[in-house]
Amino acid sequence: MIYIFDDDASKENISIKGEMFKYLVKVRRHSVGDRLNLRCKNDAKVLYTYEISNVDARSLDLRLLSSAIDEVAGKKSLHIGWCVIDVKSVEKVLPSLNEIGVSKISFIFCDRSQKNFKLDFKRLERILEASMQQCGRSSFMEFDTYKNIKEFLSDFPQTKIFDFCDTILENGSEFETVLIGCEGGFSKNERELLREKDVFRLDTPMVLRSESAVVAVASKILL
Repeated sequence: MIYIFDDDASKENISIKGEMFKYLVKVRRHSVGDRLNLRCKNDAKVLYTYEISNVDARSLDLRLLSSAIDEVAGKKSLHIGWCVIDVKSVEKVLPSLNEIGVSKISFIFCDRSQKNFKLDFKRLERILEASMQQCGRSSFMEFDTYKNIKEFLSDFPQTKIFDFCDTILENGSEFETVLIGCEGGFSKNERELLREKDVFRLDTPMVLRSESAVVAVASKILL
């Protein structure tokens, strides 16, 4: 764990209890004199360094040593328009997308998205928080939703499209927004909307699941 999110970060003295206390003391074996880095979710760019001043049976006390602006982010940004798939599949790959450096995901209810899938952004944000503490990232990924592909393309007309085609994504390619379909791909009507757009595929003969494609494309562009 690179740092810890704590709402009291920035105070001179704070106390940590509950599950985080158990993790730090019983799993990580921290003791008096050890240093811990903390961030506050409301202003995550500031890194606070604390020293453990006391440990008892149910809590540990921290004393502030220093604070500094310390932003950790990728060198590039990528906005993914992702046609809605099973939320469980999204949750599985979300930490990887966070570590890779994806800046924003727009979830789009396309023609072949199952309409019973409900997006719980608060749950996704909790998954992000855990990932950020592990990988060190200090900027939160953004989320929003679109009713359909047409509305998304209206807001982001320069979007590149991942789909079946002859054009292979080259090494070193750069773009800011990409659209990736759900299981089953785009419908006939959606393909008509995408007809004039730049379309690419990855250099593989295998058919990728939607979540595999998202991770692969993000890795190709950002890493």
